[in-house]
Amino acid sequence: MYERILVPLDGSKVGESALLYIENLIPKLLPEVKVEVTLLQVLSKLHPEVLAGYEVPSIPYIAQEKQALRNKAKNYLDEVGKSLRNKGVMVLSAVAFGDPSEEIVRVAEEIGADLIGMSTDGRSGTSRWAYGSVTDEVLRRSGKVPILVVRATHPG
Repeated sequence: MYERILVPLDGSKVGESALLYIENLIPKLLPEVKVEVTLLQVLSKLHPEVLAGYEVPSIPYIAQEKQALRNKAKNYLDEVGKSLRNKGVMVLSAVAFGDPSEEIVRVAEEIGADLIGMSTDGRSGTSRWAYGSVTDEVLRRSGKVPILVVRATHPG
């Protein structure tokens, strides 16, 4: 049964939709199975482009900026993890910098995840093609870890 669950979050209500399902799954596992949930937020390595209408090269964050972003992400993950902690679940948090799908798969392997629980916004057709889908990429890259994909219940 699922003991280590990875839940990638992007800071949006859409991303948090999977948490509701994970919260409902856990009471069915406890107390027979000790459940550990790792909440993950993946941040970009580069500053977003600032000037509209001009091509501006993206530059890496300096160490102080990365630390500030890491702290903000940790605070966010601690806040959204409160509900699970209140139910007796061990909740860990992780922050990574890089390509979201690559980092999700890497962290899942690193922690020995038994399940990845993530949300999707339900885009299809040309919208999915134009914007891409982290969920689709994780599905393609993660061959060994089962993935629970939840259609978002909240507007982004």
